[in-house]
Amino acid sequence: MTTGASDPQKLYQQIARAIATAINDGRYGPGDKLPSERELADDFGVSRPTVRDAMIALEFQGLVEARQGSGVYVTALTAPEGDDPAEVEVGALELTEARRLFEGEACALSAATATDEHLALLEQIVGQMARGLAPDEVERLEQDFHLAVARATGNAAIEAGVEDLWTLRQQSPACVAMLRRARAHGGGDVVEEHRRIVAALCERDPRAARQAIHTHLAQVIDDLLAVAELDALQQTRQKMAEQRRELARRTEI
Repeated sequence: MTTGASDPQKLYQQIARAIATAINDGRYGPGDKLPSERELADDFGVSRPTVRDAMIALEFQGLVEARQGSGVYVTALTAPEGDDPAEVEVGALELTEARRLFEGEACALSAATATDEHLALLEQIVGQMARGLAPDEVERLEQDFHLAVARATGNAAIEAGVEDLWTLRQQSPACVAMLRRARAHGGGDVVEEHRRIVAALCERDPRAARQAIHTHLAQVIDDLLAVAELDALQQTRQKMAEQRRELARRTEI
């Protein structure tokens, strides 16, 4: 069983849909354990991270649940109506590029409009981020930070636009997973990057504020590209291993 897609942003969606179909057709029932990540990667001819993203999409739809140290189990026969695992297609790179453009200008405006209360809140959030919290807590605080910057513009349309970008992120399981993997493998200092944003805002320097956001999100893009490269290398290795096995089989004939 293989897939024909070459775009990794679409590939996980095809796999999620195929597994959802298998569940709905009765191949797997509630409580059944799905094949392992490695087995599914071999079956579909894709990398394990791609399978992992498909599992996250299915879990997001309530079809499966991951049990620590045990595997992935079916929890329902059908997803809620209208919840196609492949419905949301925004990519992590697309989203981050949009944020870089939009939030950069929002931050520049905030340098001129932020009140002392706004700045105090941003400093407080960065202080919380520096406490060595769990990744999901840091992620929540980062969202609070960027929404607070948008709110400091005093422009409801800008605030709504930034909030919409974060909502898009949360609606795409693969986007969330990719960004988390990028952060885990990343070379940037998230806390320090946000400190620089606050410093530029406190200096009331729009150009420096814009640049601080751009630098922060450029690092996110670099980390995403690094993870995508690792995935591509892993998939190439898997394909080469399959070719070796096929050649070995043919020489035995």
